[in-house]
Amino acid sequence: MEELIKLRRSIENKNYLKALQIVDELEEMSVEDKLNKIYSYMIVVLLHLIKQSAENKLTRSWELSIANSVKQINRTNQRRKAGGYYAQQQDLEEIINDAFDIALKGAAIEAFDGDYSQEELLKLIDPKKIKSQALSLVDY
Repeated sequence: MEELIKLRRSIENKNYLKALQIVDELEEMSVEDKLNKIYSYMIVVLLHLIKQSAENKLTRSWELSIANSVKQINRTNQRRKAGGYYAQQQDLEEIINDAFDIALKGAAIEAFDGDYSQEELLKLIDPKKIKSQALSLVDY
């Protein structure tokens, strides 16, 4: 990683201000990576919750997929050494809102053998309830 080489050089040259700037960049990159992983797993959670709501059923496969994704979100979100979480409730709500449209698109392809468009599927569900349900599954 190029940043680590720059960090080492900055420390060796006793340019501590530059070194701290690089540390800040690395920290930001790490948090962004965590949030991107949470976003990806949240799409899966929402997709299955949308299908569950629309089709009024829950298959064992969907249940496993939801459970796995929630576990991965919670693991990714937890700050192990420092304690706490990377994403707080407000951050998770934003992630859920951002992920909902792509999850709806996927659910439209999968639910009812793809017979419904996104717009038609949206009429069969309560997005606010699904988003709330997704949020309730996640630790923060």
